Amino acid sequence: MIKLHTADEAHEWGRQLAPTLAAGDVIALCGQLGAGKTQITRGIVAGMGSAVAVTSPTFTLVHEYLDGRLPVFHFDFYRMESASEVIGIGWDEFLTEPGVIIVEWADMFPDLMPPGTRWFHIEAQPDGTRQVTEKIG
Repeated sequence: MIKLHTADEAHEWGRQLAPTLAAGDVIALCGQLGAGKTQITRGIVAGMGSAVAVTSPTFTLVHEYLDGRLPVFHFDFYRMESASEVIGIGWDEFLTEPGVIIVEWADMFPDLMPPGTRWFHIEAQPDGTRQVTEKIG
């Protein structure tokens, strides 16, 4: 379990996670609105060496960051209505790319996540901190 006290700590934790990631890794970020999923993603993308400003792909569904150590494909399933809609945007093709996939709201379609996905559950605590727990599945 990891405890994050600020948005800057969430970003830094993502930066520290980045060097541990390899091509083919899938990161599932789960938590309520405002939990820090995008902030963690910003840190991962920065930790990969990308200079691109990361924003949530809520309306575009996927952002690609190609200028770092590995390509990063950043999905947001929040507005997706069905697994077939996710598959329709090329999900299966992205899974074969030699990069890292980060999915916000992955718990909306857990059956689409491949074996070995690293699941990070982020929970806001009463004191304003975030508690992050990891499961590999």
